[in-house]
Parts: sequence; C-alpha cells; structure tokens
Amino acid sequence: MNVCQVCGKKPGVGNVVVRHGLPKKSGGIGLHTTGINRRRVKANIQRVKVRVNGGTRTMRVCTGCIKADKVAKA
Repeated sequence: MNVCQVCGKKPGVGNVVVRHGLPKKSGGIGLHTTGINRRRVKANIQRVKVRVNGGTRTMRVCTGCIKADKVAKA
C-alpha cells in the first residue's frame, strides 16, 4: 500500500480538465470543457530502515517525514 506509516499520508485525487477554444479576453467565444478525467497524486513513499525501541525495522515512510526527522535512520 502507498501509505506513510508515520503520518498516514496516502494518495490524493483530483481532475484533469481539458479545455478547448479561445478565451473571451483574447477575442474568442470562451473556453469549453471537452473532457474531465480523474487522476491520482501519489505520495513519495520510501522504504527506510528505522531505529525503533532499540532495534531496527523497515518502514514505508514519506519523504516529508524523513526530512522533518520524524524517524531515526538505522
């Protein structure tokens, strides 16, 4: 799974909107939406060896948590 084991960050969702036409301010009749597709924005998850309770274990951690020193690398 693509989920951070520290902060719980997971994939987000959004839309890709396709528009055709010339904008009104450029002399056209306006932009028209011709297609909307769903897309996923995946979190940057890395496998990292982490020190936990005196031992080491491998965790799936987002780069934001690694940069913020929320985990101690082994």
